[in-house]
This record gives sequence, C-alpha cells and structure tokens, in this order.
Amino acid sequence: MLLRIEDIDAPRVVKDADRWIMDDLTWLGLDWDGEPVYQSQRLDAYEEALRRLREQGLVYPCFCSRADIRAASAPNEGDGFLIYPGTCRRLPAAERESRVARGDRHSWRLAVPDAYADPDPASCAAPDPDTSVMSEHADSDISRVDRAACDAPTEGLPRVVCFDDRVFGPQRFDLPRQLGDVVVRRSDGLFAYQLAVSVDDMAMGVTQIVRGRDLLRSTAIQLYVRRCLGATDTPEFAHLPLIDAADGRRMAKRLNSLDLGAMRERGDDPRAVVGYCAWLLRLVGEPRPMTPQELLPLFSWEAVAADTADRVADGGSLFR
Repeated sequence: MLLRIEDIDAPRVVKDADRWIMDDLTWLGLDWDGEPVYQSQRLDAYEEALRRLREQGLVYPCFCSRADIRAASAPNEGDGFLIYPGTCRRLPAAERESRVARGDRHSWRLAVPDAYADPDPASCAAPDPDTSVMSEHADSDISRVDRAACDAPTEGLPRVVCFDDRVFGPQRFDLPRQLGDVVVRRSDGLFAYQLAVSVDDMAMGVTQIVRGRDLLRSTAIQLYVRRCLGATDTPEFAHLPLIDAADGRRMAKRLNSLDLGAMRERGDDPRAVVGYCAWLLRLVGEPRPMTPQELLPLFSWEAVAADTADRVADGGSLFR
C-alpha cells in the first residue's frame, strides 16, 4: 500500500491532517510501503504534464465562470454533474491568445474527442446493464456541441473509455456525451485533482486502485488523461459501495461519532472497527473484533461484488 497525501488544494488543507491520517492508519494496524508522497511537493511534475498536453494542443483556456456553465448546461446525472458545453473550445485561437495575454481569468481544459467521432471499436464491448453503473443519460443532447471550430487534435484518442471493475463489472463511458472537456488546471492556478492523481499514479507505478463507487466517473477521466500523457498500461480498479449514515444521508466528515480520531480518544477498540468494516463488505456474517492480519485470509473480491448496494452504518457503541 502506498500513502499519498493529496494536499494540492492548499487553501483547504487542515494543519496536521497528514499526521492524523497516519495516526489513524497505525491505530487500525495498517502500514504502508516507503515514505508518504505529498502532492504539494510535486508541482513541477504537474507543470510538466500540463506543458506536454499544451504542446500536443490537447488543452485550451476556458474563461467561463461556474455560473456561465450552469446556465448553459444541464445535469448529466442525479448528483448534479455538469457537462461543459464547449463554449470556449469553439473560440478562435486568436481570441483565446488575446484574452490570456491581457490577463483574463481562465482555467485550462482537456479536450475530449468529438461526440460524433467513431469510438475505438477495439476498446471495449457494451457493458452488462445489470452490473454497470454508467450514466442513464449517455445520449443526452446537452453534450452534442458543434466543435467544428475546435483545433484540438484528438484524432487517435479514444472517444469511449472502458474498464472492468472488480466489484461493479464492465464500465463504459462515452467521454463527450457523459463527461465533456475536464478542467486540468483551475482558474486560481491550482492543478485539478484529475490531472494530479493521474500523474502521480503513473509516476508511483500504481497497479491497483480501490475507492468508492462515486469515483467511477473519475476513473474514466483519469484513464483518458493517462492515455493523453502516453501511458499504455491500465491499473486494476475496484470501486466499493458507499456507506450511508443511519438517516440515509451519505457518510460525511460532519458525523464526528464515526471519526477515527474521536474513536481513539474515547477508547474504542480498533479491532472492532476492522471487524465492522469486514461485515460491511460482507466478508463475515456479523461484526466481530479482528485485526487486519486476521481479516486477510477471509478477504474475497467475489464476496464484496456479490452485494453492491450502499451500506448503512450507525455510530453509538458499535466499536466499543
């Protein structure tokens, strides 16, 4: 396991949060290989990646505000994700250059292939509708923008990104219709999450990625970023069901009763936390205290994939 501290969003970084994370992992009995990698110390790598994308003509400046994008777009999914309508992609090159030169606030977006481009037929087959969590609005007209004026050379890049998830099965994302051109550098100058993690995964040789199902869409974006940067390999992905609070809302940091630091302070048993997580993953029939070492022989991707519904967790005295 590699430990990466994603502290690239400097204004939102909480002092000592990295130490808290490491303390939490140690308390649970988990360790990691090598030294922690801090994104805030890798800005040169992200700058170099952006330079390479610019040299290929794959990124363009976007002068739209969030309000502009909301006004011109419609949500693609229930979570409110907006597909960028391509407003600035259609601007003449001379106008873009002139606005950048005079200091107009702008982000940088990575262009995806045209919505009418032929998908790579060898990239993947259609997903199983019973296991895929792809968007139900893949054919929405909102992303079918006129891109004839765009000079981004996306020919040869995949319009459709596919991967086989260990839990949710085959996934298929039509980039222009479901995702649109994504920000790789924000208007405040900070590098976007999608670029930073893609660059880091490549540099760190990451081969397996396990995270929540809410990042399935991000996986498609990151695989496209990797392809644009010349990667030829694909990590193995496993996206887990999410954990909801007892009131049905998505688990969040606001629930202090389930904060690992708070658990440590009140004397909860870390083995109970590990055992409860094992039960949430359907690896054991009921919650019971265990260490990570005791859990390892019980782990099975087949067991996790057998139940992909989101889980409900309650705080209280579960871990005492």
